Amino acid sequence: MAFPSFITPLFITTVSLLLGLCFAEDPVVSYNFIVSYITASPLGVPQQVIAVNGHFPGPVINVTTNNNVIVNVKNKLDEGLLITWNGIQQRKSSWQDGVLGTNCPIPSKWNWTYQFQVKDQVGSFFYFPSTNFQRASGGFGGFIVNNRPIIPIPFDTPYDDIVVLIGDWYIQNHTALRKTLNGGKDLGMPDGVLINGKGPYRYNTTLVPDGIDHETINVQPGKTYRVRVHNVGISTSLNFRIQNHNLLLAETEGSYTVQQNYTNLDIHVGQSYSFLVTMDQNGTSDYYIVASARFVNETEWKRVTGVAILHYTSNSKSKSKSNPEPKPASGPLPDPPNDEFDKTFSMNQARTIRWNVTASGARPNPQGSFRYGSINVTEVYVLKNKPPVMINGKRRTTLSGISFVNPTTPIRLADQYKLKGVYKLDFPTKPLTGAAVMETSVINGTYRGFMEIILQNNDTKMQSYHINGYAFFVVGMDFGEWTENSRGTYNKWDGIARSTAQVFPGAWTAILVSLDNVGVWNLRSENLDSWYLGQETYIRVVNPEITNKTELAIPDNALFCGALSKLQKPQDISSAIATFGGGLQALWIIIGMIIYCSLMNIH
Repeated sequence: MAFPSFITPLFITTVSLLLGLCFAEDPVVSYNFIVSYITASPLGVPQQVIAVNGHFPGPVINVTTNNNVIVNVKNKLDEGLLITWNGIQQRKSSWQDGVLGTNCPIPSKWNWTYQFQVKDQVGSFFYFPSTNFQRASGGFGGFIVNNRPIIPIPFDTPYDDIVVLIGDWYIQNHTALRKTLNGGKDLGMPDGVLINGKGPYRYNTTLVPDGIDHETINVQPGKTYRVRVHNVGISTSLNFRIQNHNLLLAETEGSYTVQQNYTNLDIHVGQSYSFLVTMDQNGTSDYYIVASARFVNETEWKRVTGVAILHYTSNSKSKSKSNPEPKPASGPLPDPPNDEFDKTFSMNQARTIRWNVTASGARPNPQGSFRYGSINVTEVYVLKNKPPVMINGKRRTTLSGISFVNPTTPIRLADQYKLKGVYKLDFPTKPLTGAAVMETSVINGTYRGFMEIILQNNDTKMQSYHINGYAFFVVGMDFGEWTENSRGTYNKWDGIARSTAQVFPGAWTAILVSLDNVGVWNLRSENLDSWYLGQETYIRVVNPEITNKTELAIPDNALFCGALSKLQKPQDISSAIATFGGGLQALWIIIGMIIYCSLMNIH
């Protein structure tokens, strides 16, 4: 089953041009991803990591709102692979979502092409492999959706974009970490925190060994940059800061925020923020960029700190006494918040992140024109997280007493072929009171309903939760148990709209989501260990009217597995097709793609 040799960047570009004919004014942007193992030493020890096109982290996807995106993924791993697009709303097409509830994994040595439109969306997002704990070994990268020129942004155009990927990291690869979890054990303290796939700058010769490569970000003095920061780690909340520089928060996961200056900000697993940072400091020295663990024993975790360097450069080609090379950063790191045992500071900081209701999003109308606070709630779900429990001799995590079991046949595929018994549409609106169970239990969402979800964290660890296919409104959070009276504290005007919300230990977070996107959508813990052990479910949203305008048809290249595996045709294209023009099969693929896009009915 060889990788089709005609699928090259030139081939994809040609297909893109042809697809552009049927997408009319919405351009096609294409990428070719080869996902493979490489050996790297981010913490000074050689280990196996997952690279995209030979790079760790992978390349940044950079598109403009309403672009049609084609990503051809070649899986060169030794196990199945899916890529999911964290925060990208797959409008009308959960078929492209890249999680087990909607897609069969791309088999080893196969390729699969994602095709979706970033419809009416702008902002900072990232992609990552969603199966087999693979994100713990890499495979992630940034995803930028720019505004169209006709839609103004609520700040002056930055000089440039800077993508920063932060996350906790283990020297063991994902298969070893998976084995640890399967054996009923915790992963323990990570070995470090990476910034853009690199270990810490040697700011301390005792804590940081010699020989570790660190990230250096070069900037021009006096310029303002848009710094897009993503926590792509496993389970550690991180505090992000740049020595002596203000972080002017401008956007999070597709929503423009009320602009506020922070000296530091807590970024929880799966969350994305963009800051406007003006390089207004003395350029005679470098500055620390720091990502340090939160809510942990700071003495024990001091070595688990990510440190990169902000380096001022000059347009001048030569250095002189009047224009010297900046001195290396030195001295102690900028201080983190001093609240190891008190999370009130962090929660209050989170509450200050508000929606900019006067700014336009991806459309000319203001973000706040969607007055979510005046919409009647049609369904309420209280999802409670507790510490891991033993179910049938296995250590599992739960939501509302249910530990999710991924079916061998994806839920959306089972619906398409009307298979019975693959899942149960019976997820409880309130937590189960009896013993925890392992089930494939799914939330029955009402199309065009307005759902209130209360995320109650009764564990001792910070959690963050994500919903694919949607941005939701974060309307409240507080410590203690949520009650009906808690609604009196909700922010019904400018709560931020985003796709990943943190839930503090012993606390709750309330979100509101408008169920206008038909499909089967993953609701999960972004903490990778909790997710892997069962802390997820799906929201199934079906339009009762038979129409092709609210959900796209199953793609022609759909993969089949489980009960439908007999429908899967071998992916074995003759090596005689050496180039784009070398065979009839290539032509038929192009024709098929054009027919597919004509059925998408996206206008």
